[in-house]
Order: sequence, then structure tokens, then C-alpha cells
Amino acid sequence: MPGLFLLEPRVFRDGRGYFFESFNALQARAAGIACEFVQDNQSLSSRGVLRGLHFQAPPYAQDKLVRVISGAVNDVVVDIRQSSPTFGQHYTAHLSADNFRMLFVPVGFAHGFETLEDNTIFQYKCSNYYNKASEGGLRWNDPTLRIKWELELPLVSDKDQELPFWADFESPFD
Repeated sequence: MPGLFLLEPRVFRDGRGYFFESFNALQARAAGIACEFVQDNQSLSSRGVLRGLHFQAPPYAQDKLVRVISGAVNDVVVDIRQSSPTFGQHYTAHLSADNFRMLFVPVGFAHGFETLEDNTIFQYKCSNYYNKASEGGLRWNDPTLRIKWELELPLVSDKDQELPFWADFESPFD
């Protein structure tokens, strides 16, 4: 999908543990990620939690670089850019503390994840500040999107259960 990047950092391991760069602006720019991150967010979830599918509408839209510090998730994004050749399509990636993968989610994608392990710590680097009035989202279990979640009965917030279905959704992104 245009603008979406799955990053796999080089991890140096030895008898003491490991070391890796979780972010390097020069390498990010060289890979095509040319935003400035201004806010970091972190969540803790037990196994079986599903968060999403969320986005921030313009003018508070956010690029995100997401990763798992502890535990594991099935991470899902949906392209909501009307002019995109992949509009309405989704992409999934397993992110975990063991595989060190990171996903760059550009402006114009709805984002969510389900936690596959207890005590999963999820980190988001964001290119814009959160603005409550700009919150948006899509229903996680919309049959039109055909997302194959791994959990049968996830724990979902009341707010996320009330997000619109794709058929009723009007994207704020061209």
C-alpha cells in the first residue's frame, strides 16, 4: 500500500541481551518517512483486547510509527484515502517484542490492533498532537472490510463498538 512501511531493524544480540535503534531520523528519511514526530503514546493491554480502528482527521491527521515493547499484537490498518488505489483495503502485520518489527502508518489510514499476549505494551510515535474533536474510526468487525482477526471474542470498548460501518463512512481524506 502506498506510504505504508513494515520496518525490521537490525538487532545486535549477545550474552547480555540485545541492542537496536528503535528510531533514527536519517534512516527513516532514507526509507521515505519524512515526518517529524511530536508525541509518543503507550498503552498496556491484557491478552484479548482489541483497540481500533482509529484515525485523526485533518487538520490533526497523524503519521504513526508503531511497535510492541512487550508482548505481541496483530496490527491492522485500513486505507481510507479516497484517491488511493488501495482505498478500502487492509493490511495486517504481527508485531512483537520478539520480532522487533515496526509499522509506519501514514496519514489516511485507520489503525487498530488485537493483543495476543498478556501485558502487551504498545508504543506509538505520532507526527501530530491528539485532538479529541478530530477522532474518527471504523467498526472493527465490519463484514465489508473482511478483516480476519485472530481473536473470536475480543474485549472492545463501548466507544469502538459504536464506530460507523464502511457503508456509512465518509472519509475525510482525498
